[in-house]
Amino acid sequence: MDFRAALTPEHILFMLDGFRVTLLVAASAIVLSFLFGTVIAVLRYARVPILAPVLGAVVEALRNLPLLLIIIFTRFALPDIGIRLDVIASAIVALTVFEMAMISEIIRGGLLSVDKGQIEAARSTGLTAFQTLRYIVLPQALVRMIPPTVSQFISLLKDTSLAVAIALPELLHNSKIIYNANPSRYVVPVLLFAGFLYFITNFSLSQLALTLERRLRIEH
Repeated sequence: MDFRAALTPEHILFMLDGFRVTLLVAASAIVLSFLFGTVIAVLRYARVPILAPVLGAVVEALRNLPLLLIIIFTRFALPDIGIRLDVIASAIVALTVFEMAMISEIIRGGLLSVDKGQIEAARSTGLTAFQTLRYIVLPQALVRMIPPTVSQFISLLKDTSLAVAIALPELLHNSKIIYNANPSRYVVPVLLFAGFLYFITNFSLSQLALTLERRLRIEH
């Protein structure tokens, strides 16, 4: 091991550039998967005819596929049907498609966890289905959804490393380039630094989630 030679300013900047790509891909996929996942969850929760069972089948199919398969398919198979994406867009699309299925189940579970008696009481007072969802169901479900949702987002951030299979220039990809120059001396320092970056980011997310959950519990 040689920490000084492995973690030179140039190497650190190269790894941080890869981490920037990691954060870009993860943040994009988080926003998109949450939006699409919410729509899917609400449509299934509302039992919209035709759409609900179709979306349910799609969600189950995606949840039972390896993420790596989806990443490789998006990058190398989609061009065969005329859809060409660069490596970053491919990673974002693949992660979004996979994670929206996971997030939709978390959100739907949160919605279903609200006591039906409260829903019936709200409807009996004259609230519409949409008003009941907005004012009664969602505020309670949101508090219950925070821990599993954040856990899924943390998993998503770590799963960006799978995109090394399509040469996405993310943190692990750039780390590998550095330690391959001298595996016997560089691999441990470089991987420890990469692990430190992942840990700091994911730990901060988990602490933010705990703070938000406590605040919402107090408000509701």
